[in-house]
Amino acid sequence: MFSDLLVVEDVADGGDVVVVTARTREDGVPCPVCGTPTAKVHGYHGRTVADAPVDGRPVVVHLRVRRLVCPVPGCRRQTFREQIPGLLERHQRRTVRLTDQMSQVARESCGRAAARLAGLPAVPVSRSTALRRLPVPASPVPRVIGVDDFALRRRHRYATIITDARTGRRVAVLPDREAATLESWLREHPGAEVVCRDGSATYAEAVRRALPDAVQVSDRWHLWRTLCEKVQLEIRAHAGCWATINPPRPGGVREQTTRDRWNKIHDLLGQGVGLLGCSRRLGLALNTVKRYARMPGPQALRIAPAYRPTLVDPYRDHLRERRRADPAIPVTQLLREIRELGYTGSANLLVRYPNQGRAEGDRPVTTPRHASRLLLTNPENLRPKETTLLEKIATACPEMTQLADLIRGFIALLKPAEGNDVKLAEWITVARAVVLPQLHGFTNGLEIDRAAVDAGLTLPYHNGRTEGVNTRTKRIMRQMHGRAGFDLLRHRILLP
Repeated sequence: MFSDLLVVEDVADGGDVVVVTARTREDGVPCPVCGTPTAKVHGYHGRTVADAPVDGRPVVVHLRVRRLVCPVPGCRRQTFREQIPGLLERHQRRTVRLTDQMSQVARESCGRAAARLAGLPAVPVSRSTALRRLPVPASPVPRVIGVDDFALRRRHRYATIITDARTGRRVAVLPDREAATLESWLREHPGAEVVCRDGSATYAEAVRRALPDAVQVSDRWHLWRTLCEKVQLEIRAHAGCWATINPPRPGGVREQTTRDRWNKIHDLLGQGVGLLGCSRRLGLALNTVKRYARMPGPQALRIAPAYRPTLVDPYRDHLRERRRADPAIPVTQLLREIRELGYTGSANLLVRYPNQGRAEGDRPVTTPRHASRLLLTNPENLRPKETTLLEKIATACPEMTQLADLIRGFIALLKPAEGNDVKLAEWITVARAVVLPQLHGFTNGLEIDRAAVDAGLTLPYHNGRTEGVNTRTKRIMRQMHGRAGFDLLRHRILLP
């Protein structure tokens, strides 16, 4: 680089530093105003700049540059100082390559960490300088953008990030998630034709007001996530049906709490107290009261699994009697006793046996969440025993069979294709015809945002890359925890 742009006159060993003396070449340089080349010298100036270290020692360059005279009469710049593109920028005290190296360190490790790391290769720099040398490149507004929020402080402060939905390039970071802020940004930066977002009504209203002709696309992953939440609530509401295929565990703390709450809520409802009144009197959330009000009885919410036979099974009765007589009996004592009776297995096998609840009886472990997973998983990915359990659940509760059919029908719509909007209308009609209140709420939400949902199921655009940027943002926030504000966070997010 030096040999191409400069004339090196001397290289001296200064002990802790390497000193390079150089000057510019005598070639003509164009005037920065009129562009006329000139080599007429008006005077000389000295610049001292730092370059990339050599052998662990800093390099200092004493550079002589020329002040040239513009030959054009009347030019606004009668004299000007020559610049050295590719080596040294205006007002810089570091060469371009040293600045680029420091920028990479600061980009990955933030200000203070970059200052500490820069001291190792003999490049002292302050944290402010390291970050100031990272300009955010100006980028045009893409045709397809993705809009999503992320938490600055969970449940307290949120920000909005705007990306190129097709490439994942960061476009802008807004300090909140208010509709007015997003609307103002969209008006100041026109050009977006398609906006990918989640089900936020705030973002939808902002886009509608700022870009009335833009196509809004509801993200398919968020549609699927909302359906999963509604399915789990529906399964929990019908636990009184499908949980009866196996006897509940007697005497469990959870089962006792369920029975007590169910009895109290239904006693108040029988006295004419409303749902909100029950919530206030019992100190429970309103949604919890609604869930118990829909339950026909205080049945257990779990069913018993089928365990594989083990070497401990022949000594199950002995273990039950001993643990019933002395609940604190050590496992080592039980191991000695059953070995005298002929047990040949390991101690770990015995330890797992009581922990699974098999020494006390069948331990119910199938929860509404587990049942939801069985319904929401592709049947081809289920193991044989899971398929059997799912068939038992569907047989015990007809609504679960209808729910499974509706889930498979909606999954088919998540692959974007022409005509999915018509199929969605048919799916909504079928879903509203069955007695599944939670699913009715899901269909109402689809109808409210119907245009964006139709676009999400028919167009190939989605918010997946924006979610990926959010994941990267969380890593940046962990690196900067307690050391920087929103401006620096925004700066680092937008860096390429």
